Amino acid sequence: MKKKVLLIEDDMTVRENTAEILEFSDYNVQTASDGVKGVEASLQFKPDIIVCDIMMPELDGYGVLEKLSKNQTTQNIPFIFLTAKTDHKDIRKGMNMGADDYLTKPFEEDELISAIESRLAKTAILQQRQDNVVQNESNLKNFKELKNHLKSYKLESFEASEIVYDSHKGTNYFYMVEKGVVKTYLIDENGKELITSLYKTEDIFGDFTFKHKTSNEIAECLEPTSLYCIPKTDFKKFLDSNTKMLYDIINVLDHNLQDTKNQLLDMAYSSVRRKTAQTIILFTERLKRNKLRQIRISRADLAAVAGIAQESLIRTLSKLKKEGLIEIEGRNIKVLDFEKLENIT
Repeated sequence: MKKKVLLIEDDMTVRENTAEILEFSDYNVQTASDGVKGVEASLQFKPDIIVCDIMMPELDGYGVLEKLSKNQTTQNIPFIFLTAKTDHKDIRKGMNMGADDYLTKPFEEDELISAIESRLAKTAILQQRQDNVVQNESNLKNFKELKNHLKSYKLESFEASEIVYDSHKGTNYFYMVEKGVVKTYLIDENGKELITSLYKTEDIFGDFTFKHKTSNEIAECLEPTSLYCIPKTDFKKFLDSNTKMLYDIINVLDHNLQDTKNQLLDMAYSSVRRKTAQTIILFTERLKRNKLRQIRISRADLAAVAGIAQESLIRTLSKLKKEGLIEIEGRNIKVLDFEKLENIT
């Protein structure tokens, strides 16, 4: 049976030429001239793969992908963008939303067919693998084995200061850190940043509502970071087939919540000096650095975690340096006397 391709493209010439290429390659092709019609066609035509332009009237390609991602009948259809855009941020935006590939206009006929064939093949392989995984996952005994399993998912690289998700960029994924550090934070009504958590190697984070939506919380990489990207649909299937693992996940989430509560209590009742010392200790322990090694962190991040003004933090760091408790070089802070730092009241 012929595979069905839905082509969403507002430029009539590009649409007709591309459709002809696909039909000659033995695909069953249906076209749509804008994003709104494309969404409607997706529901009726039930394509095996969608090829979609980004810049379109009525509803752009990002909007099409977002709508289809929210519908259970269309959220797993492979999705390829056709675009004249080559900016890294534009590509990252689409991939974070769940796009499978990008083709930059103008493209060669072989590029188009190759992209479609590889995506269809990948879908078939992943479906077969998923069928096998569902059977094998019931044999996972603990959270450690689950983490090892998650390392089979795609690995994405992020630059320092790059946003993983925020209020403008939703995500269909959960993430596990392969290397690097990610901070999550909120911005209060006064524009002040409050760091809610830090994630390091093998930590899992994301919006656990299993919905595609934007988040008030912002996730940002503190350094060059690699993340395993686990589709929420896959994670949900795993939990549905292995409810025993839910207890381990709840315990991990509860532990993270208790850490955050304790941090907030310390911030509320400690002196500026003690807050600064505890925040340095928190970073060294959370990032699992050797106590005598340096941590690299901005003054703004330290102040945000400590819950104090950046100016107060800088003055306190200077005093701790004069007392010989820490050493400062640029953004690097080295703890020289961990015991005395812990005992500051």
